[in-house]
Formats: sequence, structure tokens, C-alpha cells
Amino acid sequence: MNTENIQNEKKYNKWIVALSIVIPLAVAALFGIKLKDFGIDIEPLTFLPPIYATINGLTAIILLLAVSAIKKGNRKLHERLMKFAISLSVVFLLLYIAYHMTSDSTKYGGEGVIAYAYYFILITHILLSIAVIPFVLITYVRAITNNIERHKKIARITFPLWLYVAVTGVIVYLMISPYYI
Repeated sequence: MNTENIQNEKKYNKWIVALSIVIPLAVAALFGIKLKDFGIDIEPLTFLPPIYATINGLTAIILLLAVSAIKKGNRKLHERLMKFAISLSVVFLLLYIAYHMTSDSTKYGGEGVIAYAYYFILITHILLSIAVIPFVLITYVRAITNNIERHKKIARITFPLWLYVAVTGVIVYLMISPYYI
């Protein structure tokens, strides 16, 4: 192991920890804030859910393409695709927050077994969307600091988690979309 690369990686640890805590807390806090409560007269951004569901679907496709690229030895394409996937996730997060700051949450209307399936998918999606943040950040830092062996090791965990979050984001949207007003 290259100690210089590990030292370079450690420079980012405070940022990784901070972002891994601040992002979920900020989303949770902003989720409960409505702009109308502050006198900001803005129409609900009800057009956003299909857009951010599409972004989740596109993220899943980009992740699969990135894995394919690296397996074929195309490191540059892999790098570009992964940066694009991270960018898509940031855009998703901003749109998700904007929607929830302007619109009331939609209640799921399904019953029986399908409701249990929906809530299982939703809860695992939410929990893993929080858990994947440090994995994505650590994986990215290990790549940019050229700790390739350590990058590969954690990427084997990060990839399926991130892919699950992206795919279940689409599934949650499809399941709840009939109940949007």
C-alpha cells in the first residue's frame, strides 16, 4: 500500500464525515419546512417527481455503464460516467428537496400485501440512501487519490447499494404515482 496515497485520502476524511452527517440532517430538516410558511408564495412543484424518478433511473443506467466500462479497461470513460452519476445524484437531491419544500407529501393509497411491499421498499430505500453517502464519498476519494486497490475493494460494496437506491427510487415513484394529486 502506498502510504502517500493513504495520507492524501485521509485529508478528505473530515469532509466525508461532515457530508455524511450534514446531508441527511439537512434533507430531514428541509423536508419539514414549507416555503409557504415563510410567506414565500410559490406554486407547488408537483411536476418534479417524474423528473427526479427519471434521474434515479438514469443514475442506475449510468452506474451499470460505468461498471461495464471499467471491466473493459476503459478507465477514462468509467471516471466520466461516475462523475456524471454523482452529479445526477446531487441534482436529484436538490429537486427532491425543492418538491418537498413546496408540496405536501403524498400518502400511499394501496392496501394489503402491496402496501407492505411498498413500505418495505420505501424504508429500505430511505435507509440505504443515507447509508450510501459515505460509501460513495469514500469510493470517490480513493479513486481521485489513486488508491485503486482500496477503491476497488469499497466499490464492490458501494455499487450494489447505490444501484439499489437508484432502482428503488424509481419503483417507489411508480408505486405512489397513482396517488399524486
